Amino acid sequence: MCCEILKRPIETEMVRASRLIFIFSVLLLFFCAGCRTASPLPSADFSAPGWRVQQGQAVWKPAPDRPELAGDLLLATNVNGNCFLQFSKMPFLLATAQVSGNQWQIEFGGDKYSRHGRGTPPAHFAWFQLPRALRDENIGGNWRFIRVETNSWRLENPRTGEILEGEIFQ
Repeated sequence: MCCEILKRPIETEMVRASRLIFIFSVLLLFFCAGCRTASPLPSADFSAPGWRVQQGQAVWKPAPDRPELAGDLLLATNVNGNCFLQFSKMPFLLATAQVSGNQWQIEFGGDKYSRHGRGTPPAHFAWFQLPRALRDENIGGNWRFIRVETNSWRLENPRTGEILEGEIFQ
């Protein structure tokens, strides 16, 4: 009888632990497989047909309290709507944005900060607005686009104070 009393609490604890492990495993499986996130995009192949590659220079002021960053701009667009932008100040990669089909990704500081997803790219990133603005398409969010000269432009968001201005060389 004494041994039966000691066995009961141990069996009860083992049953509880087994149930907790089972519940935790099911929850982990649910959260890991519950949604499919977009995988990082492969590198764009500009030698493939349909790509138009342009280069230029730009000045980016991310916010009113941040300094301006000047650098080289690479803009590649494809006839099917894909685009690739790279903003760099040798030897540093400052920003890269890419849209391919229904996926998008953006990286800052050589992949120190990155986001990617599916569907329409977020409107608050100037880098996704620039290709559409240069094609004279409607741009999203609070962005304003001004053509200063034929190849010079200014993209600004008065709400956030972000400014991107530059020149594309044909």
